[in-house]
Amino acid sequence: MNPGSPLTPFGQILRDAVEATPGAVGGAFADSQGELVDSFATWDRHEWAVLTAHYGVVMAQLSACYGTWHYGGPEYFIAQHAKLDVVVWALESGYYVLLGVTEPGAPLARALESLRQAAVAITREMA
Repeated sequence: MNPGSPLTPFGQILRDAVEATPGAVGGAFADSQGELVDSFATWDRHEWAVLTAHYGVVMAQLSACYGTWHYGGPEYFIAQHAKLDVVVWALESGYYVLLGVTEPGAPLARALESLRQAAVAITREMA
């Protein structure tokens, strides 16, 4: 979803998370196959969908790995890159939410808390 477009309840939750996080450029909600359910981002919609799908693959691999070790799946993970930090939070049935932050030195604790709150709100909305 692009800024200025009408938002669904999921899109509004993601927008709130982005706006509450310094340096955030987008939030996404996707299914277990990496298919975008909804998003709010300042980036190109196609590029954001591709980024979201790629991190869904990472989440699936982490879930498979931890499942093999009988630890249970990951709750979240953070990937830090030179120009983008990505926080991914697992939801029920393989769904996940994602938040991207481009501001160097942005407080990832704030991003993690924003995404946790979005995960709770999206889970409630899914019910």
